[in-house]
Amino acid sequence: MTDAPEAPQIRPATGAAYSRILGVGGYRPVRVIPNSEVLTWIDSSDEWIRTRSGITERRWAGADETVAEMSVQAAGKAIAQAGIDPAQIGAVVVATVTHLKQTPAIATEIALRLGCPTAPAFDISAACAGFGYGLNLADGMIRAGSAEYVLVIGVERLSDLTDKSDRSTAFIFGDGAGAALVGPSDTPGIGKVIWGSDASQKDVITQTEAWDTAFALDGAVNGPGEETRWPALRMDGQPVFRWAVWEMAKVAQQALDAAGVTADQLGAFIPHQANMRITDAMIKALKLPASVPVARDIAETGNTSAASIPLAMERMLESGEAKTGDLALIIGFGAGLVYAAAVVTLP
Repeated sequence: MTDAPEAPQIRPATGAAYSRILGVGGYRPVRVIPNSEVLTWIDSSDEWIRTRSGITERRWAGADETVAEMSVQAAGKAIAQAGIDPAQIGAVVVATVTHLKQTPAIATEIALRLGCPTAPAFDISAACAGFGYGLNLADGMIRAGSAEYVLVIGVERLSDLTDKSDRSTAFIFGDGAGAALVGPSDTPGIGKVIWGSDASQKDVITQTEAWDTAFALDGAVNGPGEETRWPALRMDGQPVFRWAVWEMAKVAQQALDAAGVTADQLGAFIPHQANMRITDAMIKALKLPASVPVARDIAETGNTSAASIPLAMERMLESGEAKTGDLALIIGFGAGLVYAAAVVTLP
């Protein structure tokens, strides 16, 4: 008898040993909404808003500042900083919950406009953890060899889903886009991403209505003289606050441990810009030294969900608060409830 032929083997995929963020960019809409304008919508005070959230103003997009347009502007800066040709981009990942078309993904339009029209392009919906989720996907693609460079964008037009009459949320949300160009590295530039969810609390931050019930019966848009109903965001603040303070500090510590880094070795702490009180509580829980700069972009930008971490990262680098090569702890958390944290080397 002859031996049976050896079963064919799949050639293993090979990629870079590590990845890192090579460039970061942001876009902030032109229109500034100060607290004084918000107070024309709700019965509140500037002091109450600042004390409760730390926000003094936020940016809201105009008609021409679309999800795609803001993304292209932010991504262009990240690509230029990385110094690569857009044609080299092997994937475009867009984290957003405010692209209002179910299909096609807005990532395809963005890829076309940037000059990488044949790259895989897709959207992910992970709310305020979306940038961290995208970063994890980019790291995996680059190390597996399915892409050399990956563009990760976090973008939101949360003004579209803000109920200006809701006293608990009308002052919180802002618009904007942040992008990171991720590429190969000889040394680790993105630590293990600690990500997950607590689906038992999926309803504490949610859209008020599904799109199919947001209009009149039979799928018709409301008739003449009728006010068009539009879904908005609702949040049960206290459960979210408690979860973010206690559980997310643990996740942040896990990210530090996984990277083999201690808090005093950080050059920056860049949490999701959800609420200044949450940030302060996390600093205390992590025993973060006073010497570590902390992103507080929320004061002028509001909560921009998936865009908040790259926007804050760009601002810290531009202002000199953080420096190229510094280690930064990033953590995003939000509706779902979902989260993602990692230690990264700043571009």
